[in-house]
Amino acid sequence: MPALRLLGRKWLAASDDLVFPSIFELLFRFVWLVLIALVVEVLYPVTWQCQTDGWHGGSFVRLYLCGTLTLQAALMLLLAALAHQSARGTITDVDIRKLVSPLLLIKVLLVLPETALNVMGTMWMFCEVIECSVDDKFSSIVIQSIVLFNWVQLGLTVFGLFMVFDPLGSVNYGDMQDTPNQVRHHRKVTGLWSRRFRWAFCWLKRDEHGKEAFQQVAALLSALFRSTDLVPSDVVAGCVLLRVRQKRETREMRRIQMLNDEEPIYTTDVNKIFSETPPWMNLEDALYYLRLSIAAYGWPYVLYRHCFTGFCKLATHLTCCCCRPKNSIVTDDNCCLCNFAGVKYMSKLPADDIIFASFNNKVFELPFCVIADHERECIVVAVRGSISLRDIFTDFTAGSEKFEADGLPENTAAHKGMAMGANKMLKRLLPVLDRTFQQFPHYDLVLTGHSLGAGVAVLVALKLRPRYPHLKVYAFSTPAGLISREAARYTESFVLTVGVGDDLVMRLSVHSIENLRTKIIQTIHATKLPKYRIMLNGFGYALFGVPARDLESTWRRPEDLEATHSDDSADALLVPSVSTEAALVSRDIFVRRFSSARLFTAGRILHIARRKRMGIENNEGDEERKVRTQEPTYEMRWACPEDFMELQVMPRMLLDHLPENVHRTIQTIIEERHTYRVTHIV
Repeated sequence: MPALRLLGRKWLAASDDLVFPSIFELLFRFVWLVLIALVVEVLYPVTWQCQTDGWHGGSFVRLYLCGTLTLQAALMLLLAALAHQSARGTITDVDIRKLVSPLLLIKVLLVLPETALNVMGTMWMFCEVIECSVDDKFSSIVIQSIVLFNWVQLGLTVFGLFMVFDPLGSVNYGDMQDTPNQVRHHRKVTGLWSRRFRWAFCWLKRDEHGKEAFQQVAALLSALFRSTDLVPSDVVAGCVLLRVRQKRETREMRRIQMLNDEEPIYTTDVNKIFSETPPWMNLEDALYYLRLSIAAYGWPYVLYRHCFTGFCKLATHLTCCCCRPKNSIVTDDNCCLCNFAGVKYMSKLPADDIIFASFNNKVFELPFCVIADHERECIVVAVRGSISLRDIFTDFTAGSEKFEADGLPENTAAHKGMAMGANKMLKRLLPVLDRTFQQFPHYDLVLTGHSLGAGVAVLVALKLRPRYPHLKVYAFSTPAGLISREAARYTESFVLTVGVGDDLVMRLSVHSIENLRTKIIQTIHATKLPKYRIMLNGFGYALFGVPARDLESTWRRPEDLEATHSDDSADALLVPSVSTEAALVSRDIFVRRFSSARLFTAGRILHIARRKRMGIENNEGDEERKVRTQEPTYEMRWACPEDFMELQVMPRMLLDHLPENVHRTIQTIIEERHTYRVTHIV
C-alpha cells in the first residue's frame, strides 16, 4: 500500500510484496548456478574440440555457457537486493522502498537476454542444429533440465505479470476523489468486473436475471475498494492484523468484566433461556427443523458428508427413469430424481409426506420442499441454502430495495437478491399451499432454512403472514444484511434465529464489509511490522494461535487501539493511532456507502458459543482454556441484531456456519441437558 507503479502504470501488487518471491527464486537460481558451474568446468575445454567454429560450433556453445553463468550470477545479486529493499519499512513506508521499482524494471528487462540464451540452449540440446555433441551424460541431463525449467520459469513470469496487471492502472490515484473523473473510473471498474463475470460464468447468462446479477455484484465490488489503493496482499495482511487487534480487545473486555465482577452475559441454563419464550421456541423443535433444512440441499450434501459411501446411501432412494410418474410432485430434478432421493434420505421421511419439491436453481431462484409433518400437525416449507454459483450471485446481489408486505412498517428495505428470490418462490409456492391446506385445514405452517435459505424463508413468511397469521419460522445462520431494523423487530414474534460461535455469514452485510475495509486501512497504518513479518505471523497464528506477546508488540502505540469507534459517525473513525492520510481516506470511504439502507438479521436471535473460562498463567497474559468435559460444552444468550454488525476475523468463522456443525452444536446441548438431568435425579 499503495500499489506498485512500474512502466507508468499501477499494478495489483505493492513494493513490499516481493520478499518471498525473490527469496524463492534466489534459492532456485542458486541451485542452477551450482549446476551450470559444474557443467562449465566439464564442458568448456571440450568446446574447443568441436569440428567447426562460429555459429554452428564451439563459440556458440561457449557463449551460451558463459552467458548463462554470468546472467544467473547477476540475477542472484539483483534478487538479493530486491528482497532486501522490499523487506524494509512497514506497509505504509513507501519512500523507504523507492529502489524497488528500478530494480524490478531491470529484472523485467533481463528477461530478454535470458530468453535469447534459452533459445540458444534449446537449439543446442534439442534441435541438433549445433554441431557440438556432449558425451558426458550428467552434463547433457543438467543442460536439458535447465533449459526446460527456464522455459517454465519464463512462463510463470508471464503468468505472474498477467495476474498483477491492472487494466485500469493508468488512472492516477490522486485524481480519483469525488469528481467526475472518479465517477467515470467507478463505471469503468464496474464494467470491467461485469465483463469478467460474463466471460468466467458464461453459462449463467442464459438465466433470466443473470446479466442483472453480474451488474449488481460488479457494482458492489467496484464500490467496496474504490479510491483505497489497496492491493490483495494488503487485505490479507490487514485481516491478520485485525485478528490480533480483535483478540486484544476481547481480552481487555473480559478483564474489565472480571474486575467489575459483572454477571456473565451467556448462560448454560437452557431452562432459564427459554423461560420467557413461547412454547414453540425450543431446541428440540429447532433441531428437528434444522434437519429438514439440511435435507433441502439434496444429493450434493449427501456426497459431501459421505464422500465414499454417499452413492450407496442414495441408491435405495433413487427412482428409475422408466418408473417415474408423469404427474410427479418433483420438478426440475434429473431423470433419476437424485435430489429427491437426497431429501428422502436426510429427512428420514416417507415419500408420501413430501407434497412438493422444486429443484429449479437459477439466479434469484432457490429450490425448496413442502413437507406434511403429521406428527406435529404442520406443513413445513424447507428452503435450500447456498450450494451453487447461482446462489453465490444471489447472495452478493446485496444492495437494498423496498420490500412491501401487509403489517410491515413503511419504507422497509430488504436484501435485493433474497427479496427477488422470495418473490420468485411465492409464484410456485402459493398454489401448492392452497391445495395442501384444503387437504389439511387444521395444520399450521412452518418455514425453515439455513443461510441463504433462512433469509429467503423469512421474507416469504412476511409475505404469507397475512394469509397464515400463525406461521412460524426456524432460521439458522441467517445473513446479517437481510431487512431493515423496524421490520426485524416485527419478526421477533414468529421467527427464531439460531447462530453458532463466530459464524461469518451472520455478520456479513454490505455495511460490515465496508466497516471491515475501513478498519483494515486503520490497522495497517497502526502496525509497526513489515508485511513479510505479518504474513509469517499469520501462518503461525493459523497453526498455534495468537501468542499473548504479539497483542502488544504488533503496534506502534498499543494504547491507541483501545479507542472504540461508532459506526454512525464518520468523525469517530479519526483515531490517533493512524496517520492523517489514513484518517482522511477512512472518513472519505465511510461517507460513500454502497447501500443507503442499513440491514439487520431478522427474528429473535439465539446465539450459542463454545464455553471458555479465563485463567492467569504466570503473569504472561490471559489464557483461554476449554471447560472440563463434565461441564456443559456450550453457553447461550438472546442477542440483538446490532451484535452482528461487525465482522470478526476468527479461526472458526467459516466452520461455525456449516449446517452439520450447527446441527452438532444443538444436538450436544440437548444431550448434555438430558445427561445432567438424569445425574441430578440419581
